[in-house]
Amino acid sequence: MSEGVLFGIGNPLLDISAEVSTDVLDKYKIKANDAILAEESHLPIYEELAALPNVEYIAGGATQNAIRIAQWMLQIPGATTYMGCVGDDDYGKKMADQATADGVNVQYLKDTSTPTGKCAVVVTGHDRSLVTDLQAANNYKVDHLTKPENFALVEKANFYYIAGFFMTVSPDSIMTIAKHACEKNKTFMMNLSAPFLMQVPPFKACLMNAMPYIDILFGNETEAATFAETEGWETRDVAEIALKISQLPKENSKGRTVVFTQGTEPTVVVCDGKVTTFPVTPLQKEQIVDTNAAGDAFVGGYLSQLVLGKEISECARAGMYAAHLIIQRSGCTFPEKPNFA
Repeated sequence: MSEGVLFGIGNPLLDISAEVSTDVLDKYKIKANDAILAEESHLPIYEELAALPNVEYIAGGATQNAIRIAQWMLQIPGATTYMGCVGDDDYGKKMADQATADGVNVQYLKDTSTPTGKCAVVVTGHDRSLVTDLQAANNYKVDHLTKPENFALVEKANFYYIAGFFMTVSPDSIMTIAKHACEKNKTFMMNLSAPFLMQVPPFKACLMNAMPYIDILFGNETEAATFAETEGWETRDVAEIALKISQLPKENSKGRTVVFTQGTEPTVVVCDGKVTTFPVTPLQKEQIVDTNAAGDAFVGGYLSQLVLGKEISECARAGMYAAHLIIQRSGCTFPEKPNFA
């Protein structure tokens, strides 16, 4: 295990999380279990959640969550690196302190004129909806990535993970990493992350530009169906969609692995043209605290074993372990050490 073996880049956000009634969803016209970028009409939601007695503040952002969880699973300080843009403020410092304490090598770009981004995590029963106000996270520039001291961290890594949300911010950074990974025969990974990313033409174009370089693609059943719809495919069968995505053109000779979770239904993995499913261990409803970050946790667990050279079955098992644990806790938090063997 080399230092900095896993590299992530994305949108670092302060999660403002609270359980509310579905009236809040109706008030802001938010769908259950959706993930959207904040518009003007959504902006009051942050103060509304912050005023609640049950509000929690947690270092978040999809990629940062996955990297923190992979780092926690590995228990090897400095095994992971994370970049993104934050404001030069207390929120940014709190996130850096938390991620560093978790063992992640955090190298944020600091924007002195824009506050740290935030995400309203609206929890309604077992559902959760995300409303993201990117702020400084939206200002990441590829110039930061290509600075010699920062690109040295890219070169040091062998595995790269980027959640799809970053497609709204820095396509140039995504392609810089994708091409480096391809040229050096390393592993480049992305996540579909949210349906709107495939429904907005510039974001879908970014995804399709990156697709030939993607060695492992993650997503869930809703995102899989949306991808199929935007491609004009008639099927909505998750396994069939995963297989079709795995067969899209590739820049190198490595095959593409596609991993789609389906909540309590079996996780679908396509590798080398073969479809495998992995059943999910069910939880009782009363055991579920917060499903926010369940998908990120799955990815983090999966990556923790991937970088160790483990088989897909072990990667999937670790992903399910991490997701299983996270949804029994509030926010993307975890105990001191994993109980995974």
